[in-house]
Amino acid sequence: MSLFMICSRKDYHGAGSLVERRRNRVRAREPRGLTSDFQRVRVDHTGGWRELDMSEPRTISIDINGFPARVWQKGEGPKLGFLAGFGGLPRWIPFLDALARERTVIVPSLPGFPGGDRGHTVLDSHLDWVLAIRKLLQNAGLDGADLAGGSVGGSFAAEIAAIWPQAVRRLALIAPWGLFDDKEPATDPWAQRPPEVPALLCADPERWNELKAAPEGANSPEWPIEQVRAAEAAARAFWPLGNTRLEKRLPLIEAPTLLIWGGEDRIMPRSYADRFAHSVAGRTEIATIPGAGHLAELDKPDEVAAAILRWTD
Repeated sequence: MSLFMICSRKDYHGAGSLVERRRNRVRAREPRGLTSDFQRVRVDHTGGWRELDMSEPRTISIDINGFPARVWQKGEGPKLGFLAGFGGLPRWIPFLDALARERTVIVPSLPGFPGGDRGHTVLDSHLDWVLAIRKLLQNAGLDGADLAGGSVGGSFAAEIAAIWPQAVRRLALIAPWGLFDDKEPATDPWAQRPPEVPALLCADPERWNELKAAPEGANSPEWPIEQVRAAEAAARAFWPLGNTRLEKRLPLIEAPTLLIWGGEDRIMPRSYADRFAHSVAGRTEIATIPGAGHLAELDKPDEVAAAILRWTD
């Protein structure tokens, strides 16, 4: 059994202590407007030592077009942004913890998605969406950083890298939306019956159910409303059929681009990865994750995080 190693508060938390030195290093690297407060302990049952991050992500709110947008931050090291996929992120997930072991992970909420309030209601065109997300990334301190995104968020990450090349150092896209091939169309998630959606998005449907389950003891009607709003926001941005004609702008992407595809993706055909790779001007690589569905970061968090960390190292 693992035992917590206890030391005096002075040794662990006082001036010049391990925690204080670590906090100072993290604060020196933080984006403007965000703060960190990490609590770490060392545990081991063999006499060795290893470090556990016991902190929760820090949360701030920034204004985008008159609506609040939640921004999460956790970890140390160079900044890495993540734009969530279909359904957004109503809660922190293991994939983000895996990234935060090596990077300062910053997760801004897209308008209308969980944490993004009703910001989608004032976005009337695809240009409105792209400009709002550009402002979101700037205000979150991610200008010029590495950027990752899944499905919906992957499409917007690609748009930012295409239109503002200096805004993204390296790019990692998990089954991004934005293309359409009538010979091999993507699956329309809005045309499915609700019970069919979890298995459509994840190889293990329970991963989706866990993401969307109301917190224990929650009694607020806001939780289900927020989940419905996320689907509405995605439809507003990507109707019909997720085709934003992104392919016309892919040749503008100069950033090295990693394309991650779940081996069991039932939304985006694998051929779309090849189309992305062929069109992007910068260096590209495709990584297929066995046993993962469309939201590969839910099905295989450690494997997807490892691929992104390797690419952005």
